[in-house]
Amino acid sequence: MDISKACCPDCERPMVLTRASCQECGLDLEGQFEVSPLGRLSEEDQMFVIAFLRHHGSIRKMEELFNISYPTVKNRLRGLVERLDSVFSAPSPNSAILQALSRGEITVEEALERME
Repeated sequence: MDISKACCPDCERPMVLTRASCQECGLDLEGQFEVSPLGRLSEEDQMFVIAFLRHHGSIRKMEELFNISYPTVKNRLRGLVERLDSVFSAPSPNSAILQALSRGEITVEEALERME
């Protein structure tokens, strides 16, 4: 099954996320988890996107916050959009299964079997 991947902070190769834990109640989930397109961006790029959203898309504010020029802000945004667009160019292999489930065409059990 092809899932979204995060990158290893050491060697920068793709990592498969297989465990999630709640530090409050101790619940552990194991499986293969997809990472959102925004979650696949570097921490620096995520901070840039968050700042852009917090300031309602103001390029002028981005220039001030990051001490960069207008063309640099535009180029950075263009690069982020290209990376995000590349993620959406191919649908997730599970999207058809989830759509069939949402339409009531298959049961949850059938959806889980098809995703394995």
